[in-house]
Amino acid sequence: MSSETSSHKPRVAVVFGGRSSEHAISVVTAGAVLAAIDRDKYDVLPIGITTDGRWALTADDPGRMAITDRRLPSVAELTEGGDGTVTLSADPTSREVVYSEPGSVPKALGEVDVVFPVLHGPYGEDGTLQGLLELSGVPYVGCGVLASAVGQDKDYMKRVFTSFGLPVGPYEVIRPREWENDPAAARKRIVDFAGEHGWPLFVKPARAGSSMGISKVDDPAGLDAAVEEARRHDPKIIVESLLRGREIECGVLEFEDGPRASVPAEIPPVTAHDFYDFEAKYIDSAAGVVPAPLTAEQTARVQELAVQAFEAASCEGLVRADFFLQDNGEFVINEINTLPGFTPISMYPRMWQESGVSYPELIDRLLQAALRRSTGLR
Repeated sequence: MSSETSSHKPRVAVVFGGRSSEHAISVVTAGAVLAAIDRDKYDVLPIGITTDGRWALTADDPGRMAITDRRLPSVAELTEGGDGTVTLSADPTSREVVYSEPGSVPKALGEVDVVFPVLHGPYGEDGTLQGLLELSGVPYVGCGVLASAVGQDKDYMKRVFTSFGLPVGPYEVIRPREWENDPAAARKRIVDFAGEHGWPLFVKPARAGSSMGISKVDDPAGLDAAVEEARRHDPKIIVESLLRGREIECGVLEFEDGPRASVPAEIPPVTAHDFYDFEAKYIDSAAGVVPAPLTAEQTARVQELAVQAFEAASCEGLVRADFFLQDNGEFVINEINTLPGFTPISMYPRMWQESGVSYPELIDRLLQAALRRSTGLR
């Protein structure tokens, strides 16, 4: 190996923002990741995606990416060069990034070795960006196309978990045409579901995260407003019964010898909010308890289930698995998050910190796992 080759530092494109309702949280996550990447080991290229889908060069300035005085950041505030756009070639023989401005000759910015996508929600976490990177032949952090799509869609996620024998709570799915063509019939299905499983219900977008668009519904009178709020984020909605018990989370990280689970965390009941919603999670900084006060047997069980969920959905890299520990002592898996938040208060890095993996080491392990993998079928 030549000295030039051996001295090459992998170039990481951190891609963030995006078109989903979780745009701002993605920016916050990117700020934390950019601040933690070892610049002696990696070269970094921040690329933001605006809310209208434009890829843009952004400032490498984590300080401007935080929530300040309850104000959410955006990619538009960080873009450099006005209306310029960044393009990643779909040619797998070239990993070249090109920057273009109206009326100017496109400028090559060099190749990238790995992409760290920190987008949340549709058009980033759901397999669409992962498919683009597969076409481009660029390795990337996290789950592939299938696992990302399954992890984003709570309907199919629960179907996969059920087929693998994982414990899942009662739910009902209302698809777009059902609500649009016959809302009365769709409403009756939800009310019948509540008659079987009891009120309150949680009405959620089927393909969103960060607690966006979720409503707790105590009776039929609040149902229509909750459905419309969920449909602002996704025309497909999922209705879940209230699972009484403790909220437990567990991180899974891909090591050289396979996936391992972190110590679990507990999300305590929030007193200022009806449930662990967006405001509680990101604005008011509700703190989780790490490690969760569980018995050794309970800890081992939730770690086992978290790894099983990771494997069932064919995940790679990382996953945060969320559970309810019911009053009867049994765990029920609520969902997995294939690109969990990396904000300073996010549970995933906190769980791994308590497990002996520091924030910078966590970032490094994710990048190294991505660089070890090939693109394409694997």
